[in-house]
Amino acid sequence: MNTARTLPRAASYWTAAAVAAIALWTSGAPSTSYPLYESQWHVSTAVTNGVFAVYPAALVVVLLVFGDLADHIGRRAAILLGLAAMLIGTLMFAVAPNIGVVFVGRVFMGVGVGLALSPASAAVLEFSKPGRERAAGSVTTAATALGLAFATLIGGALIQYAPFPLHLDFWVLTVVIAALAASVWFMPRHTRDESRGRWRPRGVAVAPGIRLLYVVAALSMSTAYMFGAVILSLGATIAEQITHATNVLEVGAIMAVMSVFIGATALATKGVRPRNSISVGAFVTLAAFALLLDASYTGSLGVFVATTIVAGSGYALMFSGSLALISQNAPAHHRAGTISAVYLVAYLMQGATAVALGLIATGTGLRSALDVGAVAVAVFALGALVTAQVLRARQNAADAPAASARTAPLVLEE
Repeated sequence: MNTARTLPRAASYWTAAAVAAIALWTSGAPSTSYPLYESQWHVSTAVTNGVFAVYPAALVVVLLVFGDLADHIGRRAAILLGLAAMLIGTLMFAVAPNIGVVFVGRVFMGVGVGLALSPASAAVLEFSKPGRERAAGSVTTAATALGLAFATLIGGALIQYAPFPLHLDFWVLTVVIAALAASVWFMPRHTRDESRGRWRPRGVAVAPGIRLLYVVAALSMSTAYMFGAVILSLGATIAEQITHATNVLEVGAIMAVMSVFIGATALATKGVRPRNSISVGAFVTLAAFALLLDASYTGSLGVFVATTIVAGSGYALMFSGSLALISQNAPAHHRAGTISAVYLVAYLMQGATAVALGLIATGTGLRSALDVGAVAVAVFALGALVTAQVLRARQNAADAPAASARTAPLVLEE
């Protein structure tokens, strides 16, 4: 390999973080377009939530079949495959004449994010400076928050003030993905594991020694993603009903508040132990959904903005805690596959939440959908909290004998 044409470690680190940001920008890109599809193409909320849900459905299939692909072919190759699929998806949105093409484009988006996000998350850790690995989960969380903010702010601005409101924001995203792919091309290939042989589909597998860690991480990330499904699929509609705003940028800016606080919280708490982050995040998430229900019933803009602030903090704590828990404990040669297994459960629950809430909102109203969503998110948040405490107890019990051995007085035999 010509090392002169290979990105240095620091550049590779930030390139991998940029992939995580683009993945979430791609994920959230249609969020400000859903009301536009409903008004211009005359489709129902159930249909637009179906567009949202087909994305995690496609992503789940990819994670089931290709979850450990990056552990075989390398982070760089897997990320490039994912960016190629994302590029196809955004191009389809950019030229879509109807909702059918949007559905197909959303499938490609899910395939692309499924291929790219796990190896990008692993690469951020692996390209971290020695001694700074603990911050990798927080940096990845902040990067994804930046991507979500771009989705709502740039999308909202282009829809409101630029021509071709149904398509131009996706043309912009297409150009950004292509530029990032050019940078990823020059990332090092050192993460490929030649000892594992040829890749073949083998399903999701978690190493026996970290299964409790995996359960905690999966419940935590699922809680964050389920709440994210509520905000991304219904948030624009909720904001419009509360504010009566017709300016899409204003609605996008309100939704972007959550992303800002995701990033800020992730960076501010990067030194917190993962299990503590998850435990606190569970309480914060429960408080956020209580605020969301209050905002929907009272129509208070102030309460809705407070909801996005608290929700962003809870999401960051649970997402970064779950990612750090797995990244720091999974064996290096299974790291991408284990992260994929966590994302698998989270996206499965996100898709199920989006479909269910869309059907309920269409059939019985938005408030009924939020009531059901609150119960579902509360169950997962409490599950994450309980399992995190079980993990804490087991780790403390395992540490106790070692601590006793270090402090025991020296006894000399006569």
